[in-house]
Amino acid sequence: MLFFKSWSSVFDIIIMAVILYPSLILLLRISGKRTLSKMNMFDLVITVALGSTVATILLSSTVTFVDGITALAMLILLQFIVTWLGVRSRAFHSLIKGEPQLLYYNGNYIESALKKERINRDEIKQALRAQGIASFSHVEAIVLETDGSLSVVKKNNQTHEFHSLSDVEGIHHEN
Repeated sequence: MLFFKSWSSVFDIIIMAVILYPSLILLLRISGKRTLSKMNMFDLVITVALGSTVATILLSSTVTFVDGITALAMLILLQFIVTWLGVRSRAFHSLIKGEPQLLYYNGNYIESALKKERINRDEIKQALRAQGIASFSHVEAIVLETDGSLSVVKKNNQTHEFHSLSDVEGIHHEN
C-alpha cells in the first residue's frame, strides 16, 4: 500500500487537481496581484498555508472539494483584508510588515542594526556586487527591506524634496 493504493485513488486526485487548479487561479485573480507579491514574513506564512491547503485538498480523502475551496477562499479573503487594512492604516502596516532597517549610511556600518537583524558585512558586500557596485564610495545607504532583501541606494549629488530613505528605521538618527 505504500507505493500504490488503487487506480480509483489516483483517478480521484487527477479529477480533484483538474477542478482545484482553475478554482485556485480564479480565487487568486479575484484577490489581486498583491496576494502573492514579493514576500515578507507575513506573506510567506500565507503562501505556505495556501500550499498546505491545496495539498490537503488534493491528497486527503476526508476533505471535500467544497470544504477545501472554502478554506482557500478564507485564507485569500483574510490576506486581502490584512493588505487592505495595511494600506489604510500605518500602525496596522507596521504591526504586520515591520519597517525597513538602515544597515549602512554614508561610509559607516550601523553596528547595532547589523546585530539586531543578524546581518554580517559579507552580506552587505554581496548586495553591492549583485548590483554591480565595486566601491562603497558610490553608496549612500544600504537598507534591509521588510521582505528580507538588501537595497543599495547610490549616492546622488542632486537634492530632492522626497528621499527614498525617509521611512527607514534609523535614518533620522544618522543624518
